[in-house]
Amino acid sequence: MSADRVHTPARLAVLASGGGSNLGALFAHFDAMPQTAQVVLVLSDKASAGALTRARERNVADAVIDHRDGAALVALLQAHAVELIVLAGYLKLLPAEVVRAYPGRVINVHPALLPAFGGHGMYGRHVHAAVVASGVRVTGVTVHFVDEAYDRGAIIAQWPVPVFPTDTADDVAARVLRVEHRLLPLVVQRIASGHVALDGDGRVRGVVPVPAAGRADEFVLPLFDVDASTLPSA
Repeated sequence: MSADRVHTPARLAVLASGGGSNLGALFAHFDAMPQTAQVVLVLSDKASAGALTRARERNVADAVIDHRDGAALVALLQAHAVELIVLAGYLKLLPAEVVRAYPGRVINVHPALLPAFGGHGMYGRHVHAAVVASGVRVTGVTVHFVDEAYDRGAIIAQWPVPVFPTDTADDVAARVLRVEHRLLPLVVQRIASGHVALDGDGRVRGVVPVPAAGRADEFVLPLFDVDASTLPSA
């Protein structure tokens, strides 16, 4: 996508397997800048997914998909003139046909600092349980371009999140999710406006600026720039 698209909203498809809280964050973000991007299609592999309900509440087209049928998925995306695909809590491997049809136009948000805690089976609470069990004191959020393997595509942006000694997986999950809701819309905005792209060599061109340091308890700034004494106790 080129920078001249800033006044023509990029057409987004969002794939989600669960409640769709990241979809909600995207809706809220682009409500404030509708000239940049618009969610035109919401898809899920689960008929019960809350993301589909969120779409219907906004009169956005939605569908339940067979995650194995790449040709049908490409046809559906093309029918809605989708330009950028966002995997936001989508738990299935995207068919290769889709990745090939949309090169450099599929992104995923992952609840850890890839390449750590990524790969097959590493999603949702499984990730956070593994983080706590490992004893690491920093986790985070990664947004990356999608290729034909789980969590392997070129990294666009990462924000660290602290892990405290007494944290449970649920504690970490809640803290990480707050950052997902901030980072994912910013990345989508940068791609939709033509300021971030995947080049022909598979490298990311452009950057996603991190907001200036604010309240430490928002956990949306680089951990290593924060005085640990300012962080809330666990």
